[in-house]
Amino acid sequence: MRKPMIAVVPLVDEARESYWMLPGYFRGISEAGGIPVMLPLTADTADLTQLADAFDGFLFTGGHDVSPSCYGMEKLPYCRDCCPDRDAMEGALVPLVLTRDKAVLGICRGLQFLNAALGGTLYQDLPTEHPSLVIHSQQPPYDQPSHDVAVTPASPLFALTGGETAWVNSCHHQGIRDLAPGLQVMARAGDGLVEAVYKPDARFLWAVQWHPEFSQAVDPLSKAIFRAFVAGAARSCG
Repeated sequence: MRKPMIAVVPLVDEARESYWMLPGYFRGISEAGGIPVMLPLTADTADLTQLADAFDGFLFTGGHDVSPSCYGMEKLPYCRDCCPDRDAMEGALVPLVLTRDKAVLGICRGLQFLNAALGGTLYQDLPTEHPSLVIHSQQPPYDQPSHDVAVTPASPLFALTGGETAWVNSCHHQGIRDLAPGLQVMARAGDGLVEAVYKPDARFLWAVQWHPEFSQAVDPLSKAIFRAFVAGAARSCG
């Protein structure tokens, strides 16, 4: 049986005019039994349609702020740099992937973009719009946890944690404001912020606000998330 092929949305450094990748994304996928491949940055519908057909799973990575125009809002002063090229690519890719029922994992921005693409909204800046004592933007080392989350009983994530509490790292200043229709919460931070979601009617669509790619070398839950994702993608391999 062949290994699942996992498409990974590229990170973008506009100042250097380059596309790049954090090794933790690739390691997490490879160690879970998948083959990671970084996608080109394109919004060409024909190209993305071919890519959507070719891969078994899609990883929507972290990165820039999601443009508020993606969820019908004006950009406020405390929203940071956005990446129109990524917004355009992911906006075109998400429906192609979902209609083919491919396995999907969203991480940080990936969670936020999936929520926006499915009809939800975001906080543009948590310290301004959702202030709390929870540390959502920690200092290094990023492979260590900064806060706990309450895991929803009977959710798929609960099956991995084996309990109602998990500790996670945190490197973000935006987050889900209004949950998109069709998504269900798998975990929340102590201040109520949504930290993990899934789509019950999909083959596999999970998204987490934290960064398992930073902690997959030392954290069993991070490893388990990548394993669950690759296993979901494997079901379309044949």
